[in-house]
This record gives sequence, structure tokens and C-alpha cells, in this order.
Amino acid sequence: MAAPHPIKLKQSSPKSAAHTLTSTTSSSSAHDARLLVRETLRISANLASSPPDSAPHPPSSYSTLLHSSDNLGLLQDDFVNSSLRFICCEEIDGRRWNYVAEKDASGSFKKGSIHARLSYTPQAPPIEELMSFVRSYVLPEGFPDSVTPSYVPYMTWRALKHFFGGAMGVFTTQTLLSSVGVSRRATPGAVAINWILKDGAGRVGKMLFARQGKKFDYDLKQLRFAGDLLMEVGAAVELATSAVPHLFLPLACAANVAKNVAAVTSTSTRTPIYKAFAKGENIGDVTAKGECVGNIADLLGTGLSIMISKRNPSLVATFALLSCGYVLSSYQEVKSVVLHTLNRARFTVAVDSFLKTGRVPSLQEGNMNENIFSFPWLKDGPIVLGPSFRDAFQDPGAYLAIEPLFKKERYIVTYNSSKGKIYALLKDQAKSEDILKAAFHAHMLLHFIQESNKSHLSARKQSEYGYSDIVSPTTDLEAHVVESCKMVSASYGIFKSKAAEQGWKMSESLLNPGRARVHASDKLA
Repeated sequence: MAAPHPIKLKQSSPKSAAHTLTSTTSSSSAHDARLLVRETLRISANLASSPPDSAPHPPSSYSTLLHSSDNLGLLQDDFVNSSLRFICCEEIDGRRWNYVAEKDASGSFKKGSIHARLSYTPQAPPIEELMSFVRSYVLPEGFPDSVTPSYVPYMTWRALKHFFGGAMGVFTTQTLLSSVGVSRRATPGAVAINWILKDGAGRVGKMLFARQGKKFDYDLKQLRFAGDLLMEVGAAVELATSAVPHLFLPLACAANVAKNVAAVTSTSTRTPIYKAFAKGENIGDVTAKGECVGNIADLLGTGLSIMISKRNPSLVATFALLSCGYVLSSYQEVKSVVLHTLNRARFTVAVDSFLKTGRVPSLQEGNMNENIFSFPWLKDGPIVLGPSFRDAFQDPGAYLAIEPLFKKERYIVTYNSSKGKIYALLKDQAKSEDILKAAFHAHMLLHFIQESNKSHLSARKQSEYGYSDIVSPTTDLEAHVVESCKMVSASYGIFKSKAAEQGWKMSESLLNPGRARVHASDKLA
């Protein structure tokens, strides 16, 4: 097989190439192509021979690209030709800044030559800028994600309360000054002494009420609302000095005691409430913004009251209106707070709902249904937790009958028919978990006794209408206690798990039991 002959390429002679080029120049497209090649070669030669600092100006299209670049943020052509060089871009609150630095002759950056130039500022409407300014003073950073949903209704009612309080302050101060004798040109010494004695009495009352101590944690909402009611009582007493100015000192002292007690209550309950709103470590921010809202509302109320006072309105009508607004706002303010812990009032709501419906209310439901009128100076309700032995038992036989039922427990639950109350005695080994279980057991026994009383009342009514064969049996306490023990053993764990699912913090109970503890009989033997 013969080897294939190599393909011979025909090379064009210079003459033929020139002829071809000459013939193509007659075409306009060939002429444009030759100019494009020549211009490209010229630009490439200039770029290769010129130093870096003497680079030619970029074309206008490239300059436009620099102006519209968001990632570099270059807004000035000076960055290209001057000694300034772009470093980075930064955005703060919607404003964009370019950081540039200056180079020396050797091409190195000069020390301390970094400069910031404003590149972009959003053009917001004036009303939006004003609202942004206001929000920075009254709303925590990261709002609304940084606080719980109950923060907004709480602050709304708090602002209204301070508005009415500030308005009331103008009239009470004006009345006090008039009663003390300023308008009647009393001697300055007498005025000063009376005023100092009034303030001194208030400070004494503040110190005496501070002994409540842990009750500010146990019954936070109840004490907060009670303090606001005392504030209005103090304002009413101050206004009463205008009717009997000769009794200024005793009335003013009593009013100042009430108002200082209210101030202690407000200060002591403020931090736990703001802590309930904060989602992270921003309690200080939430507190500062909340107090700012209160001060703004107080100033607005004061200004409005000053304008109203110039018309000499009726003190009684004005006080009635402002006081109603203050008390209503205070009530709604306290009701809007959502706490995760179980004090006696919220524990009662949770257990009653569980016994009647089999479900534990949510945090919102439990707090909304909490009774805030159970003030500390009122008597205990139907359940007494941690009482003394002599309050719970008058008959030793009753104790000896039910004591064996609680051998494995660290508490004893009984019912005193003469007082109509359930008593949950705590043993000396009782811990937090035992206190919770004792309280649950007390509510269970109360539920059984109430149901038994309803059936007895129904039987009595039927007997009155002619059913004489139905006789009301005597209440068997021991049988109720035995039945409650069985139910608690079966349902207490379910109650705890359902409460935890709803977000209740069972381990941080604030049930405020009494200090009496019963020692086991085997230890005393």
C-alpha cells in the first residue's frame, strides 16, 4: 500500500495578497475591520508601555459602571485618578459609607489616612423620620421581636395611667399649696415645717411597708393594683385639705404615707414585670423605654391639666373623672401582664380548669382569669397552705384518723368544718415539689367537698318539696380524704406535664406557704 502523499498548501505570493487586500478595500465592511484592528493594537501598546499611575482615563461607559456599583459604593471619579484608594463599604441605619485611604509616592498606604465618605442616605419622608426618632426613645431595640406580645397592651394602659396620674398631680399640688397657706401669705417658716413633716411621714410609711418583702414576688399583680388604689386614696385625702385647711398637717401626712406606700409597690414590682416582657438579655433596655413612655404620658397629662386648671373646674367632678380613668387603666395594665410562674391565684385557675375540663389553661388564659383583688391584708381563701397544727385540728381523733393516709407524703391535708377551710400542713422534710403537690391535693379535696355539699343541698331542697324519704347524710371526712388521695396519685403527674406543655414554670412556684412545719411522730417518740 503506497504511503499517502502529503497535502501541499498553496502559499500566496505577496503580490496576490496585496491584490486581494486592494480588492477588499473596495468594500466598506473590510475597511471598518482594518480600522478596528489598528485601534486595538494602538491601545494595547499604550497600556503596555504606560506606568500604573498614568493609566488612561476609562471610557465613559466604565465610569458609569463605577457610579452604579452597589458593592463598591464608588460615587466619585476622584477615586480613580487621585491618591485615594477604596477600602470597604459599610451601612449603618440605612446610610452607606465608603472608607478610603491615601497612598504615598511609593504606593504604600499612609498611616492614619483612612477617611469615611457618605455614599448613600435614604430619602425618607419627614413624618417617617419623626416616627423613627420617637421609636428610638419609646421602643426597645429589635421591637417587636425583642419583647413578648403582651408588651404593647401593657405599655398602652401604662401610658394612660400615667397620663391621668400627671393630670391629677396638678390639682393635688395646687390644693396642698393653697391649704398650707401659700396663697394666704403664711410665714415661710411655717410652710417649710409643715411640708417637711408631711414628707417625713411619707418616708416612714415607705419604710414600714417595705417589710412585705417576698410578697412583692408572690402577689405581684395584686400588690401593684392595691398600690395604685392607695395612690388614688392619697390624692383624695390631699384634695380634702381644701375643705378643712386647719387639718392640713394630719391629712397631708396620711396622704403622703399612702402615696409613698404606692411608690414602694410600683418600684418593687417594676423589674419582675419588665423581666416578663424581655425575650433576651435586654431587661435594661425594656425598663428604660418603659419608664420613658411613662414620663412622656405624665408630662402630657400635666400640660393638659394646667390648661384645664386655669378655668377653675369643679375639684369633685375633675377628681372623679381622672380617678376613674386612672383606676381603669391600672386594672387593665395589671391584667395585661403575662407571667409564667404560678402564684396562688394562677395556681387556683390552673387546677380548677384541670379538675373541671381536664385541660390546663394557657399562659394568656391563666393570667387573664387571675383574681387580682386578693389583697395581702385580706383573710386567706378556702385553702390555707402551711398552717399551724392548732388551726387545722381541734379534735385529736381527726388527726389520728387521717395521718396514716399520708405516711408516704411530706404533707397532710384535712378539712375543718367549723371554719369551712381546707388546711394543708407541711412536714419538716417538705421541699418545693411537696408544696406544689400539697396545694394540688388541697384543691382536689376542696372540689370533692364542694360537690358533696351541692348534692346535699339538692337533696335538702327535694325534701322541702315533699320528698321526705331523702335524708342528708353527715359528711364523711375520712372517705373524702381517701378518695382525694387516689385521685391525686393518678392525676398529679398528668397535671404537671400538661402545665409544662402550656409553658408554666412549675419549679418556680410562688405559693407563699406558711412557716409552720409538722415533725413526724416517729422522730418525736
